[in-house]
Amino acid sequence: MKFGVIIFPGSNCDHDAYFTVEHVAKQKATFLWHESHDLENCDAIIVPGGFAYGDYLRTGAIARFSPVMDSVRKFADGGGLVLGICNGFQILCESGLLPGALMRNVGLKYVCKPVHVRVENASTPFTNSCSEGEVLTIPIGHMEGNYFCDPATLEDLKKQNRIIFRYCLPSGEVTASANPNGSLENIAGISSAGGNVVGMMPHPERSAEPELGCTDGVKIFHSMVEAFVAR
Repeated sequence: MKFGVIIFPGSNCDHDAYFTVEHVAKQKATFLWHESHDLENCDAIIVPGGFAYGDYLRTGAIARFSPVMDSVRKFADGGGLVLGICNGFQILCESGLLPGALMRNVGLKYVCKPVHVRVENASTPFTNSCSEGEVLTIPIGHMEGNYFCDPATLEDLKKQNRIIFRYCLPSGEVTASANPNGSLENIAGISSAGGNVVGMMPHPERSAEPELGCTDGVKIFHSMVEAFVAR
């Protein structure tokens, strides 16, 4: 399986994602430059974390117009697997690949720490290595992680089982105290209607090896590989 990791001006988690794919998940990876339309025959695309184009205007607002995102939209429309992590989640929302928006954290402070997220849907190409209700420990690092959408969109997300992760306590209980950023209904990650696009604020590439203090994040990458093999 071949992963493409996009590099925007300001990306700073691209090499982390690349390393996790190549050295932990043991899959081929290549970098994709933001000015190129060529996805180089990749089987999955990772839109990484960072501060694409300096996050000017608002997070992801400029990145949505990059040539590579035009190709990513077409790739996703054809059923290709796309994972947006942190700033990547913001970019996917701005690009229309996912609904809603990521606003400033409640409290207006940057939050960087390990959090617990509950797997709400274990039947996606990104969570098939998990079990429903499983609690994962994965770090966050963001200023705009406060997910918001209108009531109709929220209802659709619930009905279609498209809320993939929720912030929770270590016990799995979803509470206000477990919400690090004020995100609507503790939402930490969602999927597209087709299930082939997922955006998540936590960084699975930062929790994929014992040296990082946690290995739960590697399950996301293993799930993508298993989904591809099962096609």
